[in-house]
Amino acid sequence: MPGPPPDQFAQQDTDPRAGIDEAVAGLDDLAALPLSEHVDRFEAVHTELTVALSTIDKV
Repeated sequence: MPGPPPDQFAQQDTDPRAGIDEAVAGLDDLAALPLSEHVDRFEAVHTELTVALSTIDKV
C-alpha cells in the first residue's frame, strides 16, 4: 500500500505544523530544481500533511 512508512507517524511528537512548514519551505526553490526532484518535494509535503491529519482528535 502506498504511503509513508509507519515509523514516520511516530517521529512527529511535537507540533505537527513544524514539519509542514519545513516541508512547504522545501517547495520555495522548486523552479530551480530539475523536474525529476519535484516529486520528492511534493511527497514530503504530502507525508507531513498526512502525519498532521493523523494527530487530529475527532472534532
